[in-house]
Amino acid sequence: MPSKRSAAAAAAVPPPPTTPATTSTAPTQSSNINLLSSGPKTLSANSSVTEIAYHVWQQYLATTPQRTMLLDAFMGFLVLVGGPFNAFLSGFCAAVGQFVLTASLRMQTSGDSGNKTAAGSISSGKGGKGASGSVSAPGVGVSHERAFADYLFGSLILHFFCINFIN
Repeated sequence: MPSKRSAAAAAAVPPPPTTPATTSTAPTQSSNINLLSSGPKTLSANSSVTEIAYHVWQQYLATTPQRTMLLDAFMGFLVLVGGPFNAFLSGFCAAVGQFVLTASLRMQTSGDSGNKTAAGSISSGKGGKGASGSVSAPGVGVSHERAFADYLFGSLILHFFCINFIN
């Protein structure tokens, strides 16, 4: 009678992989799932424009965070709204200005979330120490909350000037 250890070791060994028959031309359901879950296909040098656009769209959906997609949708809305106003110059300037502010917010928030200092503080200058006393690395960005606060402040100033321009 074999010992319990040798029986457990024999049970832990996976069965040898089976190869599918090469004569079958119809794909099975499991191979379809593998094709879909293997990721996006690579593009060749002679890909059509629709294949390239579809590939770019699929990569955008797969890799872009939801917050950034929301900012992109708002920027698309601003492009559509940019023209039809009674006071064209003020309305157009408001839409373009808001687009620029939103693009700035997108650039500040869509980057690496690991670009803050080790303690999560914001640097107070070139090579300076943040609020927690940790030395910041060069090229450290601002927090998402600070970027959004700057965005709101810039939006308020922009719309104040646009409203004053109308009257």
